[in-house]
Amino acid sequence: MRCLFATLVTPIVSAVRLVPALRLVAILRVALMLILLAGCASVPKGRMAVDDVSVRGAHELDESDITGKLATNASPKFLMLFRGVVFDYEILDRFVLQRDLARVERFYRAKGYYEARATAGRVLRTSEGHVRVEVVVEEGPPVRIERVTVTGLETIPPPIREAAARAARDRLKHGAPFAEDDLTAAEGDVRRALSDRGYAYAKVTRGAAVDLVRHTVKIVLGATPENPARFGKVTIEGLRDLPEAPVRRAMNLKEGTPYSEAELDSAQQAILDLGVFASVEMKPDLQNPAQEIVPVTVKVEPSRLRTVRLGGGFEFDQLRTDIHGLVGWESKNFLGGLRSFQVELKPGLVFYPTRINHLVLPERFFPEEKLRAELRQPGFLEARTTGFIRPEFNVFPVLLNPSAETKDPVLGYAEFRGATGVDRTLWKLYVALSHNVQIDVPFMYQGARDPTLSTVVVSYPELLTQLDFRDDSVHPRKGIFLGNDLQVAGLGGNVRDVRIQPEIRTYIPVAAKGSFVTRLSVGFLFPYNYGDAVRDPSRSLSDADRTRDLQIMFFRGFFSGGATSNRGYPFRGVSPHAFVPFLNPETAAAQVASACAPGSLDPNCTIPVGGFTLWEFQNELRFTIHGPLAGAVFCDMSDVSPNTVDIRLAHLHLSCGAGARYDTPVGPIRLDIGYRIPGLQVLGGRTRDEKVPSDLFGIPIAIAFGLGEAF
Repeated sequence: MRCLFATLVTPIVSAVRLVPALRLVAILRVALMLILLAGCASVPKGRMAVDDVSVRGAHELDESDITGKLATNASPKFLMLFRGVVFDYEILDRFVLQRDLARVERFYRAKGYYEARATAGRVLRTSEGHVRVEVVVEEGPPVRIERVTVTGLETIPPPIREAAARAARDRLKHGAPFAEDDLTAAEGDVRRALSDRGYAYAKVTRGAAVDLVRHTVKIVLGATPENPARFGKVTIEGLRDLPEAPVRRAMNLKEGTPYSEAELDSAQQAILDLGVFASVEMKPDLQNPAQEIVPVTVKVEPSRLRTVRLGGGFEFDQLRTDIHGLVGWESKNFLGGLRSFQVELKPGLVFYPTRINHLVLPERFFPEEKLRAELRQPGFLEARTTGFIRPEFNVFPVLLNPSAETKDPVLGYAEFRGATGVDRTLWKLYVALSHNVQIDVPFMYQGARDPTLSTVVVSYPELLTQLDFRDDSVHPRKGIFLGNDLQVAGLGGNVRDVRIQPEIRTYIPVAAKGSFVTRLSVGFLFPYNYGDAVRDPSRSLSDADRTRDLQIMFFRGFFSGGATSNRGYPFRGVSPHAFVPFLNPETAAAQVASACAPGSLDPNCTIPVGGFTLWEFQNELRFTIHGPLAGAVFCDMSDVSPNTVDIRLAHLHLSCGAGARYDTPVGPIRLDIGYRIPGLQVLGGRTRDEKVPSDLFGIPIAIAFGLGEAF
């Protein structure tokens, strides 16, 4: 048996005795290692375990794509470090390796390399019972596309003829290596270009003449458009007790209009967007090419119409510890008409002042709750627009100080939020237009209330746009996502500003099952009747004006840091910091006069107050370890400035780290640990609005745990 963990237990146990501060961490490591000892695998006697599989001579094609086609695989590593722990070894089979050489040659041929040869499968011993496999290839020159011709389009209108030819050219580019997959895809693209424009019965054949001497290929796609067709009667099956009218309205397929596969796809997605059906199948009757009218049968399978949700969770970080429950109910046919209604209550209890960096027994228990509801009306105003109403009522404490003590005053808010508006999906574009009202009433969980505190009322229209070209919204691996959130406050309420935050996310496949993803976001806040207390903390302001500014910034300002942002920092950890009289422990007049006056640089006096300009740039390499277990390494950077339109690139706040994910039906469970890189936080020295966050276990890190990817 081979298990590297066995050699690590004794030093860790010694560390428990020698370093009391690390005792808890070390004990957890020992327990983990003892558990893993039972999962060590062994190599059968007389067999060889495969430690690594590589391809030598691969220059034009990606090595990971080639190894992904092989049946001979490297033994998986637990935590990317140890083989034979938790996962079994991959055992070498020379007969399988011989067949792998043929697989490599076939793979190259499919990519246009007709003269490629896999000349050897080398087995190199690395240690007793362990080998690495090396496949040697000679790629040779590729066969390149010389000409692409689409025939059979002479009788159709020129615009449709050009659309079909363009579909072929876009897929099969002149001079590119000839790939079989591209030829198959081009056949489908030409047929789709015709069927989207009325030619329901279009057929396309493909042919390729390869010249191995000249290493070129001439491609001919033969199209048979047949006669144009129109939609006939649309029949819906499987509704059971559900009303038909909202479904038919969402489809928006009109009898007699030109046939289009694109319209069928759009109708299918519109029905799925109702949120009522588990599956939708569009079945046009294309049995008789002589028939110009195409009847369509829509088969639907309703999902569960009523759902009760029960659950709970906890939060344990550098600012707070809490436990909370979850009770929810949803109806997808509320009062008929396929209206959707859901309500969710999340009651919680905050253990104060217990935190991950302040492990003490709680001395106070603060109740909190979140109550949210949503009513959605499909087919509002027009077929595929949905109207919605979203009221919510929340009660929560404001905990922003990682150094808070038991007797410090704790402010809370009773908050009402309401939104009413419409949303619609147009192809890949999602648009939501709403009007929002937010009312926050301050109260005290403990301590005396500051007399300058007042109710904050924000009223604003909001335009949310999202353009999504990702291959999957839950597990994206390739594509791009563009989004923007625009708010204009001032239509009622006591806050006037403009707030805009665009973002872009990219997803690039790497290796067989990995991806490199990035997220770039900027935010700009333009206040018109507040903000002086943040822009210039030393400015002379009345207590009421200072309190008003800081209150509004808590709700409207930008912050960075946390599980979905800069993961080396705690929640709201990247932000301008300032003295906040109504939140800070030094609220006694004598203390304010001496140390914690407005503009003070004492870090014990300041907490995050939000800023007017934000930038965030996140980079992450995601990879599959085995089955549902995946890992990631990341580097995040961000800054929040106290000035408007002030992107400070020298304020990196760079944090890098690693994490693990375990896939579930509702998304991956995620654990990330981010480390703040020394010297790469604020280049040139910390400014007045910067504050170094507290360490965790004596290390400048933050831990994030949650459901779903960071972005």
